[in-house]
Amino acid sequence: MLERIHEIPAAVLSADEYLDDFWPNFHQLDGVFWKLERLQSFRGEPSWAAMVEGDWDRSLKLVDDGRGAPRERPAKRFPRRRIRIVEQPVTSYVRWEAHLLALRGEAAEQVRVLDAGEVAEIEVGRRLPELVVLGTVAMYEVTYDETGAHSGARRIDDREVIEACQGELDKLFQRGEELRPYYEREIMPLPAPTVTV
Repeated sequence: MLERIHEIPAAVLSADEYLDDFWPNFHQLDGVFWKLERLQSFRGEPSWAAMVEGDWDRSLKLVDDGRGAPRERPAKRFPRRRIRIVEQPVTSYVRWEAHLLALRGEAAEQVRVLDAGEVAEIEVGRRLPELVVLGTVAMYEVTYDETGAHSGARRIDDREVIEACQGELDKLFQRGEELRPYYEREIMPLPAPTVTV
């Protein structure tokens, strides 16, 4: 099902419409918050912008400072699970993001890492989508333009599709490696990432 998400009928939302739609649904979340990350580079976050400018120390400081920032939360707690697909060689963005996720820690969300080779059998002619799943309330295929900037999302409401995707996400999650050992083995020994603009 995951490899066919782009074919599923969906409501197309701009970046602003996505945020306006996301938060009310987020507060209705009734299960696991899932995030599937497949792209290897993005644009937009202040810490990432600092890294792009060549200031790795400031980038990490912005990540660290952001850990205490207030975030919108629903009234009840719920499991948060992220699956990060990684290609080799690891991109500067993924290296930066791994530092961010490691700083947040397991208390914030459970993160598993999968090598791109592990999903090759279901990526026939197309990469897996960037997905955000809010329990059974809504699922978003998050979209980006050709520069890697967030452009919006496609909201899918079909519960059968959402439940099928949750089952597949759970299988990928079980196959993945926990972030901490991956981070310590593969990311920490690398020098500070650089970006050619």
